[in-house]
Amino acid sequence: MKTTKKFSLGLVSFLLMVFSVQTSIGQNFNINKGASNLKVLGTSNIHDWELDAKDFQGNLKAQLEDGQLVKIDELNFAVVAESLKSGKGGMDKNTYKALDTDKHQRITFQLQNVKNIDCTSKTNCKVTTSGYLTIAGTKKSVELIFDAKVTGDKITLSGNHKLKMTDFKVDPPTAMFGTITTGDEVNIKFQTVFTK
Repeated sequence: MKTTKKFSLGLVSFLLMVFSVQTSIGQNFNINKGASNLKVLGTSNIHDWELDAKDFQGNLKAQLEDGQLVKIDELNFAVVAESLKSGKGGMDKNTYKALDTDKHQRITFQLQNVKNIDCTSKTNCKVTTSGYLTIAGTKKSVELIFDAKVTGDKITLSGNHKLKMTDFKVDPPTAMFGTITTGDEVNIKFQTVFTK
């Protein structure tokens, strides 16, 4: 009788341990293109401009505990450079030339490490990371801060990151024989939805 009780207690303890481990195991998520968006916002000597990314891929491996984000193991994101569209063919052509898309077809971000996850509630966290951003073949380590929201089997990452094109050896595009010049700094705004 005592042996049976000990066995039952041992089995319950083992199952509880297994369950608690499973709740925090890394889970794989892939980007939902239809629900996601990425824009590049910039300036020129005439007017502000923006590019919308039409083709991108990404994956996320994260650990959740009771529906709360506790760790990010992997985060990869890639934009097809020639899928960046302004709605103006001439500007797009100049952008692709500046990005040298014949040689460098993708703009990528690869997570290096997570410095901090600060959750203000069970579903909302501010995440500070560093990772490798590669533009036009130039790879640099950058700090990327974003908001992470967990909703069921969905994780939404949103934020923005400012950078200078010349830091990636990209000459800011010009048009109309140099009479239209773009500013060096651009702001990348994103809202990416990852689902299981």
